[in-house]
Amino acid sequence: MRTAPVSTLVLLLLVGCAGQRPPEGPISNLPQSRQASFVESFSPTEWTVKAAGIGMGKKKQREPNALNDARRCAVYFCLYLATDPLLSSSEERQRFAPHEEAFFALDNITKYIAWEADGYSLRVRTADKKGLRIEKTFRIYIGLLEQDLIAMGVLLPSKELAAEMGRPQIVVIPEVGKGEDPMAALEAKPELKHAARSIESYLTARRYDVIVPEQQNFLNDYGDMLRLVVGHPEDLSYKIAISIGSDVYLTYAVNLDRDYVGSTENRKVSVSVRAFETTTARLLGTETGYSKDRPATVEAVTEEAIHDAVDKVLARVNAYWEEDLQRGIQYRLIFTLKGDFDRARTESIQETLASLLQGLVNHSKEEIVTDRTVTYLAWADPQKYGSARDLYQDLRDEFARQIQFAAIERQQFNRKLLLLEIVNR
Repeated sequence: MRTAPVSTLVLLLLVGCAGQRPPEGPISNLPQSRQASFVESFSPTEWTVKAAGIGMGKKKQREPNALNDARRCAVYFCLYLATDPLLSSSEERQRFAPHEEAFFALDNITKYIAWEADGYSLRVRTADKKGLRIEKTFRIYIGLLEQDLIAMGVLLPSKELAAEMGRPQIVVIPEVGKGEDPMAALEAKPELKHAARSIESYLTARRYDVIVPEQQNFLNDYGDMLRLVVGHPEDLSYKIAISIGSDVYLTYAVNLDRDYVGSTENRKVSVSVRAFETTTARLLGTETGYSKDRPATVEAVTEEAIHDAVDKVLARVNAYWEEDLQRGIQYRLIFTLKGDFDRARTESIQETLASLLQGLVNHSKEEIVTDRTVTYLAWADPQKYGSARDLYQDLRDEFARQIQFAAIERQQFNRKLLLLEIVNR
Protein backbone atom coordinates (compact mmCIF):
# COMPACT_ATOMS: atom_id res chain seq x y z
CA MET A 1 0.00 0.00 0.00
CA ARG A 2 1.42 3.34 -1.08
CA THR A 3 1.09 6.40 1.20
CA ALA A 4 0.91 10.00 0.09
CA PRO A 5 4.04 12.05 0.55
CA VAL A 6 4.14 14.21 3.67
CA SER A 7 4.21 17.39 1.56
CA THR A 8 0.95 16.35 -0.13
CA LEU A 9 -0.78 15.77 3.26
CA VAL A 10 0.31 19.19 4.52
CA LEU A 11 -1.01 20.81 1.34
CA LEU A 12 -4.37 19.08 1.71
CA LEU A 13 -4.66 20.19 5.34
CA LEU A 14 -3.91 23.79 4.42
CA VAL A 15 -6.51 23.77 1.66
CA GLY A 16 -9.09 22.31 4.06
CA CYS A 17 -8.39 24.95 6.73
CA ALA A 18 -8.54 27.73 4.18
CA GLY A 19 -12.04 26.66 3.23
CA GLN A 20 -13.35 27.03 6.79
CA ARG A 21 -14.85 30.43 7.82
CA PRO A 22 -14.08 31.75 11.30
CA PRO A 23 -17.00 31.83 13.70
CA GLU A 24 -19.07 35.03 13.62
CA GLY A 25 -20.07 37.11 16.62
CA PRO A 26 -18.14 38.39 19.61
CA ILE A 27 -15.48 36.16 21.09
CA SER A 28 -16.23 37.56 24.56
CA ASN A 29 -19.37 38.83 26.27
CA LEU A 30 -17.45 41.85 27.55
CA PRO A 31 -18.15 45.14 25.77
CA GLN A 32 -15.79 46.20 22.99
CA SER A 33 -16.43 49.83 23.92
CA ARG A 34 -15.37 51.08 27.34
CA GLN A 35 -16.48 54.68 26.78
CA ALA A 36 -19.31 55.89 29.02
CA SER A 37 -20.15 58.81 31.27
CA PHE A 38 -22.39 59.46 34.25
CA VAL A 39 -25.40 61.67 33.49
CA GLU A 40 -27.39 61.79 36.72
CA SER A 41 -28.71 59.84 39.67
CA PHE A 42 -32.30 59.43 38.50
CA SER A 43 -33.50 57.88 41.77
CA PRO A 44 -32.02 56.21 44.87
CA THR A 45 -31.73 52.95 42.89
CA GLU A 46 -31.12 54.11 39.29
CA TRP A 47 -28.25 55.80 37.44
CA THR A 48 -28.58 57.47 34.06
CA VAL A 49 -25.52 56.69 31.90
CA LYS A 50 -24.50 57.61 28.37
CA ALA A 51 -22.59 54.72 26.79
CA ALA A 52 -20.95 54.04 23.43
CA GLY A 53 -21.23 50.78 21.50
CA ILE A 54 -19.28 49.32 18.58
CA GLY A 55 -20.86 47.00 16.02
CA MET A 56 -18.86 44.91 13.56
CA GLY A 57 -19.77 42.07 11.21
CA LYS A 58 -22.05 42.14 8.18
CA LYS A 59 -23.70 45.46 7.37
CA LYS A 60 -27.13 44.40 8.66
CA GLN A 61 -25.62 43.11 11.90
CA ARG A 62 -23.64 46.22 12.78
CA GLU A 63 -26.43 48.30 14.33
CA PRO A 64 -27.89 45.57 16.61
CA ASN A 65 -24.35 44.55 17.58
CA ALA A 66 -23.49 48.17 18.41
CA LEU A 67 -26.65 48.59 20.46
CA ASN A 68 -25.98 45.43 22.49
CA ASP A 69 -22.38 46.54 23.00
CA ALA A 70 -23.60 49.90 24.34
CA ARG A 71 -25.92 48.10 26.76
CA ARG A 72 -23.01 46.03 28.05
CA CYS A 73 -20.86 49.15 28.24
CA ALA A 74 -23.43 50.98 30.39
CA VAL A 75 -23.44 48.18 32.96
CA TYR A 76 -19.64 47.86 32.73
CA PHE A 77 -19.39 51.56 33.59
CA CYS A 78 -21.42 51.08 36.79
CA LEU A 79 -19.24 48.18 37.86
CA TYR A 80 -15.78 49.49 36.95
CA LEU A 81 -15.53 52.99 35.47
CA ALA A 82 -17.71 55.34 37.54
CA THR A 83 -16.19 57.75 40.03
CA ASP A 84 -17.50 55.44 42.78
CA PRO A 85 -18.03 52.09 41.01
CA LEU A 86 -19.74 49.14 42.64
CA LEU A 87 -16.52 47.13 42.40
CA SER A 88 -14.35 49.67 44.17
CA SER A 89 -11.55 47.48 45.53
CA SER A 90 -9.11 45.04 43.93
CA GLU A 91 -10.45 42.27 46.19
CA GLU A 92 -14.01 42.80 44.93
CA ARG A 93 -12.83 42.74 41.32
CA GLN A 94 -10.91 39.53 41.91
CA ARG A 95 -14.00 37.88 43.39
CA PHE A 96 -16.05 39.01 40.40
CA ALA A 97 -13.53 37.83 37.78
CA PRO A 98 -14.75 34.17 37.65
CA HIS A 99 -18.33 35.38 37.07
CA GLU A 100 -17.51 38.18 34.63
CA GLU A 101 -17.95 36.38 31.30
CA ALA A 102 -21.31 34.83 32.18
CA PHE A 103 -22.49 38.02 33.89
CA PHE A 104 -22.16 40.04 30.68
CA ALA A 105 -24.25 37.63 28.64
CA LEU A 106 -26.91 39.71 26.92
CA ASP A 107 -29.89 38.00 28.54
CA ASN A 108 -28.41 38.82 31.96
CA ILE A 109 -27.39 42.40 31.17
CA THR A 110 -30.82 43.47 29.89
CA LYS A 111 -32.49 42.95 33.27
CA TYR A 112 -30.43 45.83 34.67
CA ILE A 113 -31.64 48.29 32.04
CA ALA A 114 -34.64 50.20 33.38
CA TRP A 115 -34.98 52.45 30.34
CA GLU A 116 -33.13 53.50 27.21
CA ALA A 117 -33.50 56.49 24.91
CA ASP A 118 -35.47 56.09 21.70
CA GLY A 119 -32.68 57.42 19.52
CA TYR A 120 -28.92 57.75 19.43
CA SER A 121 -26.96 60.84 20.44
CA LEU A 122 -24.28 59.71 17.98
CA ARG A 123 -24.22 57.28 15.04
CA VAL A 124 -21.08 57.15 12.87
CA ARG A 125 -18.94 54.63 11.01
CA THR A 126 -15.76 53.47 12.68
CA ALA A 127 -12.43 54.90 11.51
CA ASP A 128 -11.68 51.83 9.39
CA LYS A 129 -15.16 52.03 7.76
CA LYS A 130 -15.81 48.41 8.70
CA GLY A 131 -18.07 48.97 11.66
CA LEU A 132 -20.59 51.25 13.36
CA ARG A 133 -20.21 53.35 16.52
CA ILE A 134 -23.23 54.62 18.42
CA GLU A 135 -23.90 56.49 21.65
CA LYS A 136 -27.10 56.11 23.63
CA THR A 137 -28.48 57.01 27.06
CA PHE A 138 -29.56 54.27 29.45
CA ARG A 139 -30.99 54.10 32.94
CA ILE A 140 -29.42 51.30 34.98
CA TYR A 141 -30.91 49.55 38.03
CA ILE A 142 -27.91 50.19 40.28
CA GLY A 143 -29.77 48.84 43.32
CA LEU A 144 -30.50 45.52 41.61
CA LEU A 145 -26.89 45.29 40.45
CA GLU A 146 -25.68 45.71 44.02
CA GLN A 147 -28.15 43.16 45.37
CA ASP A 148 -27.06 40.56 42.82
CA LEU A 149 -23.37 41.13 43.53
CA ILE A 150 -24.03 40.62 47.23
CA ALA A 151 -26.01 37.43 46.48
CA MET A 152 -23.08 36.17 44.37
CA GLY A 153 -20.67 36.76 47.25
CA VAL A 154 -18.73 39.44 45.38
CA LEU A 155 -19.48 42.31 47.77
CA LEU A 156 -20.31 40.23 50.83
CA PRO A 157 -16.84 39.84 52.41
CA SER A 158 -16.27 43.59 52.70
CA LYS A 159 -19.83 44.25 53.87
CA GLU A 160 -20.49 41.48 56.37
CA LEU A 161 -19.93 43.65 59.42
CA ALA A 162 -21.91 46.52 57.97
CA ALA A 163 -24.77 44.12 57.23
CA GLU A 164 -24.62 42.84 60.80
CA MET A 165 -24.61 46.30 62.39
CA GLY A 166 -26.69 48.14 59.82
CA ARG A 167 -25.97 51.30 57.89
CA PRO A 168 -24.73 54.44 59.63
CA GLN A 169 -27.18 56.70 61.41
CA ILE A 170 -27.22 60.05 59.61
CA VAL A 171 -28.47 63.51 60.56
CA VAL A 172 -29.04 66.24 57.94
CA ILE A 173 -28.13 69.82 58.89
CA PRO A 174 -28.14 72.99 56.74
CA GLU A 175 -24.80 74.66 56.14
CA VAL A 176 -24.51 78.04 57.87
CA GLY A 177 -21.76 80.48 58.78
CA LYS A 178 -19.44 79.82 61.72
CA GLY A 179 -21.15 80.50 65.00
CA GLU A 180 -24.64 80.52 63.44
CA ASP A 181 -27.29 78.10 64.67
CA PRO A 182 -28.31 75.62 61.91
CA MET A 183 -31.51 74.74 63.73
CA ALA A 184 -32.63 78.37 63.78
CA ALA A 185 -31.88 78.64 60.04
CA LEU A 186 -33.86 75.45 59.39
CA GLU A 187 -36.90 76.86 61.14
CA ALA A 188 -36.61 80.31 59.56
CA LYS A 189 -36.16 79.33 55.90
CA PRO A 190 -38.76 77.06 54.24
CA GLU A 191 -36.46 76.27 51.30
CA LEU A 192 -33.86 74.80 53.69
CA LYS A 193 -36.53 72.70 55.40
CA HIS A 194 -37.77 71.39 52.03
CA ALA A 195 -34.21 70.49 51.01
CA ALA A 196 -33.67 68.68 54.32
CA ARG A 197 -36.87 66.67 53.83
CA SER A 198 -35.80 65.72 50.29
CA ILE A 199 -32.39 64.50 51.48
CA GLU A 200 -33.95 62.58 54.38
CA SER A 201 -36.46 60.97 52.01
CA TYR A 202 -33.65 59.96 49.66
CA LEU A 203 -31.67 58.42 52.53
CA THR A 204 -34.61 56.46 53.92
CA ALA A 205 -35.30 55.12 50.42
CA ARG A 206 -31.75 53.76 50.48
CA ARG A 207 -32.47 52.19 53.90
CA TYR A 208 -30.24 54.44 55.96
CA ASP A 209 -31.21 55.22 59.55
CA VAL A 210 -32.04 58.92 59.54
CA ILE A 211 -32.25 61.00 62.71
CA VAL A 212 -34.56 64.01 62.37
CA PRO A 213 -33.40 66.78 64.75
CA GLU A 214 -36.84 68.36 65.18
CA GLN A 215 -38.18 65.07 66.52
CA GLN A 216 -35.44 64.70 69.14
CA ASN A 217 -36.16 65.62 72.75
CA PHE A 218 -32.79 67.34 72.91
CA LEU A 219 -34.14 70.44 71.13
CA ASN A 220 -35.38 72.03 74.33
CA ASP A 221 -32.13 71.67 76.24
CA TYR A 222 -29.41 70.79 73.74
CA GLY A 223 -27.65 74.09 74.45
CA ASP A 224 -26.47 72.77 77.80
CA MET A 225 -25.00 69.66 76.22
CA LEU A 226 -23.33 71.59 73.42
CA ARG A 227 -21.38 73.64 75.94
CA LEU A 228 -19.99 70.44 77.42
CA VAL A 229 -18.49 69.23 74.14
CA VAL A 230 -14.81 70.09 73.88
CA GLY A 231 -13.39 71.25 70.56
CA HIS A 232 -14.76 72.89 67.41
CA PRO A 233 -16.35 75.77 69.38
CA GLU A 234 -17.49 77.59 66.23
CA ASP A 235 -18.97 74.55 64.48
CA LEU A 236 -22.47 74.05 65.84
CA SER A 237 -23.26 71.45 63.16
CA TYR A 238 -20.64 69.14 64.65
CA LYS A 239 -21.90 69.74 68.17
CA ILE A 240 -25.52 69.10 67.22
CA ALA A 241 -24.58 65.88 65.40
CA ILE A 242 -22.58 64.47 68.29
CA SER A 243 -25.21 65.58 70.81
CA ILE A 244 -27.83 63.60 68.89
CA GLY A 245 -25.58 60.56 68.55
CA SER A 246 -25.38 60.17 64.78
CA ASP A 247 -22.56 58.29 63.06
CA VAL A 248 -22.36 60.70 60.12
CA TYR A 249 -23.79 64.14 59.51
CA LEU A 250 -24.51 65.78 56.17
CA THR A 251 -24.50 69.53 55.63
CA TYR A 252 -26.00 71.08 52.54
CA ALA A 253 -26.27 74.43 50.76
CA VAL A 254 -28.79 75.31 48.04
CA ASN A 255 -28.18 77.84 45.26
CA LEU A 256 -30.95 78.88 42.84
CA ASP A 257 -30.41 80.56 39.46
CA ARG A 258 -33.17 82.04 37.31
CA ASP A 259 -33.18 83.09 33.68
CA TYR A 260 -35.87 83.98 31.18
CA VAL A 261 -36.56 82.69 27.67
CA GLY A 262 -39.15 85.17 26.45
CA SER A 263 -41.77 85.26 29.18
CA THR A 264 -40.88 81.80 30.54
CA GLU A 265 -38.86 81.65 33.74
CA ASN A 266 -36.35 78.79 33.85
CA ARG A 267 -34.89 77.64 37.12
CA LYS A 268 -31.68 75.76 37.83
CA VAL A 269 -30.50 74.62 41.25
CA SER A 270 -27.12 73.44 42.51
CA VAL A 271 -26.88 71.65 45.84
CA SER A 272 -23.56 71.13 47.65
CA VAL A 273 -23.52 68.25 50.13
CA ARG A 274 -20.70 67.45 52.53
CA ALA A 275 -20.42 64.37 54.76
CA PHE A 276 -18.57 64.37 58.08
CA GLU A 277 -17.62 61.72 60.60
CA THR A 278 -19.54 62.76 63.69
CA THR A 279 -17.07 61.90 66.43
CA THR A 280 -14.23 63.91 64.89
CA ALA A 281 -15.93 66.22 62.33
CA ARG A 282 -13.53 64.74 59.73
CA LEU A 283 -14.64 65.47 56.17
CA LEU A 284 -15.54 62.24 54.36
CA GLY A 285 -16.64 63.63 51.03
CA THR A 286 -18.12 66.62 49.26
CA GLU A 287 -20.16 66.69 46.07
CA THR A 288 -22.28 69.16 44.12
CA GLY A 289 -25.37 68.15 42.19
CA TYR A 290 -27.09 70.14 39.46
CA SER A 291 -30.59 70.18 38.08
CA LYS A 292 -31.49 70.86 34.47
CA ASP A 293 -32.33 74.43 33.48
CA ARG A 294 -36.09 74.25 32.91
CA PRO A 295 -39.43 75.92 33.73
CA ALA A 296 -40.21 73.82 36.80
CA THR A 297 -41.01 74.61 40.42
CA VAL A 298 -38.16 75.41 42.78
CA GLU A 299 -39.02 72.28 44.77
CA ALA A 300 -38.78 70.04 41.69
CA VAL A 301 -35.39 71.29 40.50
CA THR A 302 -34.07 71.26 44.09
CA GLU A 303 -34.95 67.58 44.46
CA GLU A 304 -33.32 66.81 41.12
CA ALA A 305 -30.05 68.43 42.19
CA ILE A 306 -30.18 66.74 45.59
CA HIS A 307 -30.45 63.27 44.07
CA ASP A 308 -27.37 63.95 41.98
CA ALA A 309 -25.27 65.19 44.93
CA VAL A 310 -26.38 62.78 47.66
CA ASP A 311 -25.89 59.65 45.56
CA LYS A 312 -22.27 60.60 44.91
CA VAL A 313 -21.40 61.48 48.49
CA LEU A 314 -23.02 58.31 49.89
CA ALA A 315 -20.41 56.19 48.13
CA ARG A 316 -17.75 57.88 50.27
CA VAL A 317 -19.86 57.46 53.40
CA ASN A 318 -20.23 53.73 52.72
CA ALA A 319 -16.50 53.30 52.13
CA TYR A 320 -15.73 55.05 55.43
CA TRP A 321 -18.36 53.06 57.34
CA GLU A 322 -17.17 49.68 56.11
CA GLU A 323 -13.54 50.50 56.82
CA ASP A 324 -14.17 52.00 60.25
CA LEU A 325 -16.36 49.10 61.36
CA GLN A 326 -13.41 46.77 60.92
CA ARG A 327 -11.98 48.46 64.01
CA GLY A 328 -15.27 48.42 65.94
CA ILE A 329 -17.93 50.87 67.11
CA GLN A 330 -16.45 54.33 67.53
CA TYR A 331 -17.04 56.35 70.71
CA ARG A 332 -15.85 59.75 71.86
CA LEU A 333 -15.14 59.89 75.61
CA ILE A 334 -14.71 63.17 77.48
CA PHE A 335 -13.53 62.88 81.10
CA THR A 336 -13.77 66.00 83.27
CA LEU A 337 -11.92 66.04 86.62
CA LYS A 338 -14.32 67.66 89.08
CA GLY A 339 -12.64 66.58 92.31
CA ASP A 340 -9.86 68.29 94.24
CA PHE A 341 -6.79 66.37 93.02
CA ASP A 342 -3.13 67.28 93.37
CA ARG A 343 -0.60 66.82 90.55
CA ALA A 344 0.35 63.25 91.55
CA ARG A 345 -3.24 62.08 91.76
CA THR A 346 -4.17 63.83 88.50
CA GLU A 347 -1.37 62.02 86.67
CA SER A 348 -2.38 58.73 88.29
CA ILE A 349 -5.94 59.21 87.04
CA GLN A 350 -4.75 60.00 83.51
CA GLU A 351 -2.42 56.99 83.37
CA THR A 352 -5.13 54.68 84.72
CA LEU A 353 -7.62 55.86 82.09
CA ALA A 354 -5.11 55.17 79.31
CA SER A 355 -4.36 51.70 80.67
CA LEU A 356 -8.03 50.84 81.18
CA LEU A 357 -9.02 51.78 77.65
CA GLN A 358 -6.19 49.73 76.16
CA GLY A 359 -7.55 46.69 77.99
CA LEU A 360 -11.24 47.26 77.29
CA VAL A 361 -11.45 48.37 73.65
CA ASN A 362 -9.90 47.33 70.34
CA HIS A 363 -8.13 50.63 69.80
CA SER A 364 -8.01 54.03 71.47
CA LYS A 365 -6.55 57.40 70.58
CA GLU A 366 -5.78 60.11 73.13
CA GLU A 367 -6.84 63.50 71.76
CA ILE A 368 -6.78 66.13 74.52
CA VAL A 369 -5.07 66.03 77.91
CA THR A 370 -5.20 68.94 80.36
CA ASP A 371 -5.25 69.16 84.16
CA ARG A 372 -9.05 69.03 84.06
CA THR A 373 -9.98 67.28 80.80
CA VAL A 374 -9.02 64.05 79.04
CA THR A 375 -10.56 63.19 75.66
CA TYR A 376 -10.33 59.88 73.80
CA LEU A 377 -11.58 58.24 70.65
CA ALA A 378 -12.21 54.54 71.21
CA TRP A 379 -13.17 51.69 68.86
CA ALA A 380 -14.96 48.93 70.78
CA ASP A 381 -15.92 45.36 69.92
CA PRO A 382 -19.64 45.48 68.97
CA GLN A 383 -20.21 42.06 70.53
CA LYS A 384 -18.79 43.30 73.84
CA TYR A 385 -19.95 46.91 73.84
CA GLY A 386 -23.06 47.32 71.77
CA SER A 387 -24.01 50.51 73.60
CA ALA A 388 -22.37 53.43 75.38
CA ARG A 389 -23.94 52.27 78.64
CA ASP A 390 -22.10 48.93 78.50
CA LEU A 391 -18.76 50.66 78.00
CA TYR A 392 -19.48 53.15 80.79
CA GLN A 393 -20.30 50.41 83.29
CA ASP A 394 -17.03 48.54 82.70
CA LEU A 395 -15.00 51.76 82.81
CA ARG A 396 -16.65 52.76 86.08
CA ASP A 397 -16.17 49.37 87.72
CA GLU A 398 -12.56 48.83 86.56
CA PHE A 399 -11.57 52.37 87.54
CA ALA A 400 -13.03 51.84 91.03
CA ARG A 401 -10.90 48.69 91.46
CA GLN A 402 -7.68 50.51 90.60
CA ILE A 403 -8.21 53.99 92.08
CA GLN A 404 -9.33 54.30 95.70
CA PHE A 405 -9.53 58.08 95.96
CA ALA A 406 -11.73 58.85 92.92
CA ALA A 407 -14.74 57.54 91.00
CA ILE A 408 -16.19 57.87 87.52
CA GLU A 409 -19.76 59.19 87.31
CA ARG A 410 -21.99 59.60 84.31
CA GLN A 411 -22.76 63.15 83.30
CA GLN A 412 -24.51 62.40 80.01
CA PHE A 413 -24.10 60.06 77.04
CA ASN A 414 -25.67 58.86 73.82
CA ARG A 415 -24.75 56.37 71.10
CA LYS A 416 -21.42 58.01 70.21
CA LEU A 417 -20.53 60.37 73.06
CA LEU A 418 -19.80 59.70 76.72
CA LEU A 419 -19.52 62.76 78.99
CA LEU A 420 -18.06 61.49 82.26
CA GLU A 421 -16.94 63.15 85.50
CA ILE A 422 -14.19 62.03 87.84
CA VAL A 423 -15.00 63.00 91.42
CA ASN A 424 -13.59 62.45 94.93
CA ARG A 425 -14.78 59.51 96.94
